Amino acid sequence: MIEDVRRQDVTHQPVPGRSPVDLRGVPETALWTVYHRAAEAARPDAVLADPRAVRLVAEADFPFRERLGPARPGAAQVLALRALAFDGVVRDFLARHPEGTVIALGEGLETQFWRVDNGRVHWVTVDLSDPLELRRRLLPHGARQRLVACDAREHRWMAGIDASRGVLVTAQGLLMYLQPAQAHGLIGACAAAFPGGTMVFDTVSRRYSARSRDGVRGPGGHRLPPMPWGMDAAQRRLLRAEHPSVTEVTDVPLPYGRGLLGLLAPHTAAVPLLRKNRPLITRLRFAEAPADPPGGP
Repeated sequence: MIEDVRRQDVTHQPVPGRSPVDLRGVPETALWTVYHRAAEAARPDAVLADPRAVRLVAEADFPFRERLGPARPGAAQVLALRALAFDGVVRDFLARHPEGTVIALGEGLETQFWRVDNGRVHWVTVDLSDPLELRRRLLPHGARQRLVACDAREHRWMAGIDASRGVLVTAQGLLMYLQPAQAHGLIGACAAAFPGGTMVFDTVSRRYSARSRDGVRGPGGHRLPPMPWGMDAAQRRLLRAEHPSVTEVTDVPLPYGRGLLGLLAPHTAAVPLLRKNRPLITRLRFAEAPADPPGGP
């Protein structure tokens, strides 16, 4: 199974018994991400234990290497460290709200549920129809998991969410593909819909956003879709002013990893060459709902 992850045939032929896969455009990034995360998890010195991702890539009928290029160890480790950082936020939330609801926007083929499940969390996956159907076929889902076919920008996915036990909204690898006004609109809508809740998301830098709009290839030569929304640390500080219901804005650093890259990962904000050109992971806390006035309804 590990060899299937590390060495995909250059010329793809349909494989009997495997689940056919085909995504294009932004949804294809879900395949690129799980491909690299699985390559990292398959290493004996992996920074991320993710057997579900390794199994998914081995069982999917998709020409990973042909379409996405070879999995690069540096990119694989960074994506795994990003996943670990998000895992840490989810675990912190579940420590305070063991039966809370995690809403994963644009979750794609992320396998986070199986890494952080405490046996009590309620999990809602929101994604477009095609990647959601692929997720349904490739990953097992239980009674505490719900799949909602919806564009996250439409906000109708918010209906029916039980926020009584706490809500955490995650958007891993999503908001950078939205227009700036759409991203800010989504943040504002989440703050209004889930008072007292938390949101965590990642963004690319403004410089990288500009490069992506001109066409950029990721590690391995895969052409990445344009990323219209970029944000630097200075712009992040403005989120509270732009969204009055946001009461706290904090940085979520990457955890330590392997080698020099892993040693520097938590300290990119202190490295002059990276300080203004680094991806960010941001955690927001939303204001509590105002209490009813005495004698009110």
